[in-house]
Amino acid sequence: MKKIILVAAIALFGITSTQAQSKKMDKKSTKSEAPKLEGAGIVFEEETIDYGKISHNADGKREFKFTNNGNKPLVISNAQGSCGCTVPTFPKDPIAPGASAVIGVKYDTNRIGAFTKTVTLTTNVSDTPKVLTIKGEILPDAPAEGTTPATKS
Repeated sequence: MKKIILVAAIALFGITSTQAQSKKMDKKSTKSEAPKLEGAGIVFEEETIDYGKISHNADGKREFKFTNNGNKPLVISNAQGSCGCTVPTFPKDPIAPGASAVIGVKYDTNRIGAFTKTVTLTTNVSDTPKVLTIKGEILPDAPAEGTTPATKS
């Protein structure tokens, strides 16, 4: 009986140490995905946000999360929406090397139908602007209960 308990304890210890090692390797591989660059750098978790199908007048706020993967401060000098219905916000202060921040975007969900809009960032990373995308579909309001949809004559 003691041998069975000992074997079970050793097996359990071996499984947990293997899981811990694989978690350590996962953390290392995540950090290596964004190598340090000479100068400022910017790497986004996602460059496209899909709102999916959302209700008319729903919350249109979303965030693009990013990290400065360079060795110098990142400066975002401008963020411009592709139309007046897409309003971005961005950090005004420099983002230190290794630090993270967000680009906020608010889409006007009063407009019914499918949409694809962009936010163009001007930074000190490159002369070429960085373009982020939002997309989705705003659904029309459902008819009120007890009413019937209008029919065409």
